[in-house]
Amino acid sequence: MPKILGGRFAIAILIASFLFAAYQLPAVASSTDPVEYEELADLGPTQDADEETLVAQSADDDVNDPLEPVNRVIFQFNEFFYDIFLRPISRFYNEWMPTPVRDSVHNFLENLKTPVILANDLLQFEGHRAFVTASRVVINTTVGVAGFMDVAKELGFERHKEDFGQTLGVWGWGEGPYLVLPILGPSNPRDAVGKYVVDSFFDPLDMWLNNVDREEWVWVRAVIDGIDQFARITDELDQVKKTSIDFYAAIRSLYRQKRRAEISNGREIQLPPIPDLGYDLEQPSEAPALGSTSPAPAAGSSQQSSSWDAKVRPAAVETAERIRLPAQPLENPTAPHFQPATGNSR
Repeated sequence: MPKILGGRFAIAILIASFLFAAYQLPAVASSTDPVEYEELADLGPTQDADEETLVAQSADDDVNDPLEPVNRVIFQFNEFFYDIFLRPISRFYNEWMPTPVRDSVHNFLENLKTPVILANDLLQFEGHRAFVTASRVVINTTVGVAGFMDVAKELGFERHKEDFGQTLGVWGWGEGPYLVLPILGPSNPRDAVGKYVVDSFFDPLDMWLNNVDREEWVWVRAVIDGIDQFARITDELDQVKKTSIDFYAAIRSLYRQKRRAEISNGREIQLPPIPDLGYDLEQPSEAPALGSTSPAPAAGSSQQSSSWDAKVRPAAVETAERIRLPAQPLENPTAPHFQPATGNSR
């Protein structure tokens, strides 16, 4: 019975999202026509008279989003769902649940995911990372009391993320067209198959629950994990939304940058969080504020939000692709941002 109810719930979500898409598609399609932006002085001083008018580029930009009209409607449906359910629940959770309790719940849920991470570490032939993952699960499950405490991190075994979508990327599989999945958010065919199909076979707890007809606990775990993940980044997502010219385009750009960084297994880059319940949504570490050389405030400081300008810099990448901007020298090529305007724009 739980399996039948779960399947019906998933089908109902899909039907609702696509009905919403069918209803909204004409309006969205007309709203995505090329638009001219004039006198955006806050993006930077103009170089000459020809650059004073910023014109949106055509839809031929290399964003690999052939389903953009449909994706935008599903994106709007997701935002509606987040506004109605996830954001109120997440804010209540943050306000009424003490931070140590929230951290313990998060650590416990992350510890349950280590078999999936370990399997993908091995499939990518990442011996050192596999050793770190195996060490983490042993230490945290024992000394860390079933994973409620992240003792392994204190011992130098840092947490990292892996999924079969990343493994396919390491093997050379292309990502395919950009997709927005109902409720789950940004994705693509490679990541959707890897994350939501293959990874389920690497999760011993979910497999055991399914085998003993306890599928309802699989859903309970997924719901709690979704609330935990979203609650950790809900305020920062609001900031991305407020500071983005095109919230959809900003999330698309951030998602693709984030996945490239994860697949490369290189140094983690400073990116604002992405509303995707299926991927790592932890709060990024603090960075210096835009135009400031002072170090970022410590976690929990009242000045922690002052680093936001530095976090939203990567969101400008896709905006720069969609509109013609005056050429500006970059202080750091890996962290694109715009020089604040000085004086009158005309």
